Amino acid sequence: MPLQLPSTFSSTADTQATRKALRLQVRQARRALSEEQQVAFSQLAAKHTLKTLLSRKVKCVALYLSNDGELDTQPLIEGLWQNGIDIYLPRLHPFSAGNLLFLRYDRGTKLVKSHLGIWEPKLDITQMLLPYQIDVVITPLVAFDKQGNRMGMGGGFYDRTLANWHHKGKPLPIGYAHDCQQVDSLPCEHWDVPLPFIFTPSHCYKF
Repeated sequence: MPLQLPSTFSSTADTQATRKALRLQVRQARRALSEEQQVAFSQLAAKHTLKTLLSRKVKCVALYLSNDGELDTQPLIEGLWQNGIDIYLPRLHPFSAGNLLFLRYDRGTKLVKSHLGIWEPKLDITQMLLPYQIDVVITPLVAFDKQGNRMGMGGGFYDRTLANWHHKGKPLPIGYAHDCQQVDSLPCEHWDVPLPFIFTPSHCYKF
C-alpha cells in the first residue's frame, strides 16, 4: 500500500519540509524489514530485473552498493557477472562537487569509503566510462510515486548525471527499490529526473 501524502504543496518551504519528513518515514520503513525479507526481496527483484536487462541485450550496467536498508543489489550484481555484463559503480567526483564518476567493478576492485559513508571504487581513470557510454544506470532512491517520479537523498548526484539522458538515449535510468518505498504522489522539484522504469520485488513499472 503506497504511503499517503498531501495532494498539493503550496510553497518551496512546504515542499522541502515534506520531502524531509518523507525521507525519514520511508527510510524507517525499509530499515524495519527483517533480514529474511531483505534476502527474499533482493532475490525477487534481481530475477526480473536481470531478465529485462538480458532481453534488451545490454552490455554495460552501472549500479550501486546498497546501504541503509536499500534493496540489496548483490544478487543482481552476481547475475550480471555470470552473464558477462560489465558493471560500473559510482564514486564522488574528486574535483567537481556534486557529480559522479563511474568506474568498472569486478571481484578484484579495491573499494574505499567516501565521506558520505558509502563504499566506492578507488579512483583509477583507466577504469572509467562516461555516462553516455553506459547502457543502463540503476539508481538508488528513497521514494517513488505512481508517475515514475524519484526522490533521492537530496544531493542531486543522479539528477545531474541523468539530466540529458533522453537526448542521447543513454544511459537508460532504472529505479530499484522496495515496494514499501512507493507513495501516491511525490513533491517534485524542477530538477528531479523522472524514471522510465522502476523495479521492485513485486513489480516492473514502466512509465
